[in-house]
Amino acid sequence: MTRAVQIAELGDQNVFTVDSDNSRIGIGTTNPQALLQVGTGVSVYGNSGIVSATTYYGSGAELTGITAGATLSAASGSQRVVVTSLTSGTMTAAGTNADLAYNTTTNTLSATTFSGALTGNASGTAGGLSGTPDITIQNVTGVAGTFTGFVAFSTSISVGGTITYEDVTNVDSIGVITARAGVQVGSGQSFGANGPTAVYYGDGSNLTGISAGITTTKYSPTANAIIQIGLGTAQHHELTLTAGFTTITTSGGTYGDSHSLVLIQPSSGIATVGFSTFFQFPSGATPSMSEGSSKVDLVSFVVKDIAGNTGTGATELLASAGLNYS
Repeated sequence: MTRAVQIAELGDQNVFTVDSDNSRIGIGTTNPQALLQVGTGVSVYGNSGIVSATTYYGSGAELTGITAGATLSAASGSQRVVVTSLTSGTMTAAGTNADLAYNTTTNTLSATTFSGALTGNASGTAGGLSGTPDITIQNVTGVAGTFTGFVAFSTSISVGGTITYEDVTNVDSIGVITARAGVQVGSGQSFGANGPTAVYYGDGSNLTGISAGITTTKYSPTANAIIQIGLGTAQHHELTLTAGFTTITTSGGTYGDSHSLVLIQPSSGIATVGFSTFFQFPSGATPSMSEGSSKVDLVSFVVKDIAGNTGTGATELLASAGLNYS
């Protein structure tokens, strides 16, 4: 090729084009879009220092800012980038399973999966958390929050307000616990409520310091009998006497217990009453009981001493008598 031919080729706009209006030079193109454009594959943007080409060859050892082996794909891959809108240029449409999206209106970044550590301060509202991760936090503040399913706490929980629960294994409270449907200990309900009144259930035989009402025993001895009153079975005792002689003694008893003994004379005949030495009357004088005609006498006594029992009864019963109540 001669120099004459080369100069002639430079005059061919299909080979060399100068766009003086936009300060552009094109080689192999009649419509350059950059400061220097070679064909359709290479563009040099002079002011920004950008060189664009479809393919690069040769050594890139002197290039910086490049991650070796990184692959960016709009549709798939472990280093996926999805752009929802562009201000300029074009990009191949993302695949339908794109993972990452940014909403410029709400200023939110969303993805189907997050992997790795989250650092910094996260705020706002989180919803739809799932899976079984381990979460370590300092404080939880709930506004009308609800826990569903099984929640296990291995350490103590401090609640400043009201805790509402349906089934709790252990409760240690220094304040007031309100149980709406009662409290169950073991297999049966132990106590509940009937309006403002507490209701207790079950066996109370192991309770102490409770007066469960007055129990009563009645006797109808035959003539000339010795009647033994069981102080451990009742507090009020009633004897309907038969004409003849009746001796009264006792068995059992608890220190400090009070008892009453009603003696009813027969309607006909006379019943004479005697007392064992357990009974101690004022001034050591045993009163003479009323006789006949259905007369009624009342003997009241308190168990003073059971430590020195003789026979089967208490040794000291401090007694007093009220006569002829008929």
